[in-house]
Amino acid sequence: MKYREVARKLKALGCQELPRRGGGSHRKWLNPNTGQASALPDWGSRDLKIGTLRSALRQLGIDWDVFNNT
Repeated sequence: MKYREVARKLKALGCQELPRRGGGSHRKWLNPNTGQASALPDWGSRDLKIGTLRSALRQLGIDWDVFNNT
């Protein structure tokens, strides 16, 4: 799954992308419902590794099944 698809699903679940403070290929996300944050790599057209994505979702407090069904 590409970063753009993940970002669309996170926004649908109520998460917010935090403003960038500098360069780099990672973007921070905040789940206002839980107050938890996580960083996701933005690799453009490359797919994110499934373990990286699942770990970020766990840090944000989002269940994998809920994310997949969005």
